[in-house]
Amino acid sequence: MDITIEPKPLEGTLRIPSSKSMTHRELIAAALAKGKTEVTGVTWSQDIEATVRILSLFGAKITKEEREDGLSLTIDGGLRRQDEILKADAGESGSTLRFLIPLGLLSENHVIYTGRGRLSERPLTPYYDIFDEKHISYQTEGGLPLEVEGKLPAGLYELPGNVSSQFFTGLLFALPLAGGDSILKSTTKLESESYVEMTLDTLSRHGVTIHKKASGLYEIPGHQQYRTGRFPVEGDYSQAAFWLVSGLSGGKMTLTGLSDTSLQGDKGILQILESMGGSISKGGNIIAETSKTHGTIMDAENIPDLVPAIAALASVSEGRTEIIHGERVRLKECDRLHAMAVELSKLGADIREKPDGLIIEGKKSLHGGTVSSWNDHRIAMALAAITPRIEGNLTIEGAESVKKSYPRFWDDFKKAGGKLL
Repeated sequence: MDITIEPKPLEGTLRIPSSKSMTHRELIAAALAKGKTEVTGVTWSQDIEATVRILSLFGAKITKEEREDGLSLTIDGGLRRQDEILKADAGESGSTLRFLIPLGLLSENHVIYTGRGRLSERPLTPYYDIFDEKHISYQTEGGLPLEVEGKLPAGLYELPGNVSSQFFTGLLFALPLAGGDSILKSTTKLESESYVEMTLDTLSRHGVTIHKKASGLYEIPGHQQYRTGRFPVEGDYSQAAFWLVSGLSGGKMTLTGLSDTSLQGDKGILQILESMGGSISKGGNIIAETSKTHGTIMDAENIPDLVPAIAALASVSEGRTEIIHGERVRLKECDRLHAMAVELSKLGADIREKPDGLIIEGKKSLHGGTVSSWNDHRIAMALAAITPRIEGNLTIEGAESVKKSYPRFWDDFKKAGGKLL
């Protein structure tokens, strides 16, 4: 689907979708509890659907109910061993795949994991090394499909922390239910540690104890139980980033549903935008107003999902912006460093790729044209966010890619005054 935008100031009040990262975690914790748990305020998306699909396959019973405050999911938890080989479709969700592979082993199911898009290209080597060490049977030709059969034992788990924190989250969910105590240790510096902190917070609220001894070193008592209950999901700062950028580019955006005390690493968007001279008001709601922004240095190591939004804003900000430590941004739904460089250049941006980042010399405005989303939700939303600073219509090819995480994005865009032709 192609969408053509006639640039207009964007102004309005929007409730930000629930955090996709937190929703994955809440659903998994609920599925591991014995009994019924309610997860409220959920924003449905293709990635969340993938997690629900596989948790259901593993034995959890999940029902949906629309309410005034959003979607509510009731999860009757408990993983069960199935007699047949299970085919688990993770869609394009890296979180779903990496979080749930240990759960398949916990339930002792024989599972074939599949996916679409670039998911089969995203690294799984840390799990392969664990399978070899723990004598877990698996078959793959590299990537997906991946066939796994065996049982997740308690014990020592060592893996690199510079590939993805998602491997740590998957093991942190599963090992408390193993038949003994375990140790999880990173053999390198643990990158994107804020995501692991979100996992630890979720586990704590669901009654599971993890002893963090140091960064990347966790002692995990076995034989634990997950607690049932009612758990709301907070708003997603990585999605708020696009509306904050749009407000600074031209207009005034008021965002609701975000937690001031959130542990999301992507909450760092507020500090980055303020460092660029952005007018950001905090306290209850978050407000972003038209600002004369300037360049900055962005360290993407722990906040890779913010790169498209910051790259877009930097292209229409005064001076130089340098994005550093962004190697892993190339391993997302697309190579986001390359995609943003290519697409912004089509609109007249001065942008140059480095192996680990981007150098952007900002301009007052860009010109219209036709760009591609690269079938990546964050590329599409980042390009749309700066349309108040684009002179001429902008056509985004593959605009339906937003369904992966934010299906109502274009409806919200129109609600904020955006004009779709």
